[in-house]
Amino acid sequence: MQEKAKWTGPILDNHFHLNRNGRFLEAARDFKHAGGTDLVLVHCPDFSAPPTTKKGHTETYADTVKMAEEVRKEIGLGVRVVLGPHPAAFAHQFSAWIEESGEQGAERAMENYRNSIDAALAFVHEGKAHAIGEVGRPHWEVEQRIWDLSNTLLLETMHLAHQEGIALQLHVEGELESTYNDMVSMAKKAGLEEKKLIRHYAPPNVAQKMTRGITPSVLIGKGAIEELMSTVESCSNGFLLETDYMDDLRRPGAVLGPKTVPKRTHQLLEAGLDEDFLWKAHQELAEDLYGPSIY
Repeated sequence: MQEKAKWTGPILDNHFHLNRNGRFLEAARDFKHAGGTDLVLVHCPDFSAPPTTKKGHTETYADTVKMAEEVRKEIGLGVRVVLGPHPAAFAHQFSAWIEESGEQGAERAMENYRNSIDAALAFVHEGKAHAIGEVGRPHWEVEQRIWDLSNTLLLETMHLAHQEGIALQLHVEGELESTYNDMVSMAKKAGLEEKKLIRHYAPPNVAQKMTRGITPSVLIGKGAIEELMSTVESCSNGFLLETDYMDDLRRPGAVLGPKTVPKRTHQLLEAGLDEDFLWKAHQELAEDLYGPSIY
């Protein structure tokens, strides 16, 4: 009886949240026990009360950086850190502050966003963070003013990423080709290489004609393997895999559980995926976008 194919290389989950009030180190341990070697730890704000000052942003980011250090020390995983203003948190602030104070509220919200970017960038400069994210725009219907503000700030952030030579993790709407086209158009205006835009929660269609050179970070849930396998041969820059694990005790396993990427990696190999694609996803592409993992 022929043995099943098994991947023995590195395994990276490109979008993973941890919460001190969640499973925290136990979730990271589950990932490691399933075969995982590296995490991209993405800052998750307190959506009920996101920071309103630069000091507040710095303090919350510092805790995410500290959690990364604890995972490295206690669990033995490589961890890269991504810090930034989640578009949902800021969209809600925009709405509330504009309703309260009109244009003055809009200016206050934009200043708060810029403060959050500056605070995140300080950690990048110190070598404690590897990219900015997740940034983007609302993935639900909002008033035109909120949409326009979000796009203005996203373009501004792309300009900054170009100047700094760093990658951005994007959280944007829908599974349509038009979303990729829109992001590419904005990247060109900003002078940012499309590859430096990493689309978090990307659909499993990784064909170049869909992604337009943007790096897809595929949410590798049920049914994703079949579509990924059917489009991978026309993939240009490669892809990353993620769970968007939320570490929320009220929603166990949301969005996907911490063991999912290791499990799907082996399934992709069994489905016939060339090992070069897996090496690129778990090692080569991540190093190109973020730099080396920190252990």
